[in-house]
Amino acid sequence: MTEPIETTQKGGRRFGAGTIAALVGLAVLLIFILQNRQSIRFHFLFLHFTWPMWLYTIIVALIGAIVWFGLGVLRRHRRRVERRRNRDL
Repeated sequence: MTEPIETTQKGGRRFGAGTIAALVGLAVLLIFILQNRQSIRFHFLFLHFTWPMWLYTIIVALIGAIVWFGLGVLRRHRRRVERRRNRDL
């Protein structure tokens, strides 16, 4: 077996690329929300309603994050099942 690779330095922390990308994405999302605070009117089928743009942006971002997370879970599950299948052969 190989030894685990240390990801922290003595006296400090190192952030991975995923963490940095997530923080940059959150910063961009926050800037977008702050710049777009007007209300917008939605027409969907027979529904008509008005929402603040910031609320719509947060809801869409949360739905996107849930879908992204769910696809990652499915991918890990498939890889785990494949590894078990290969191990049992």
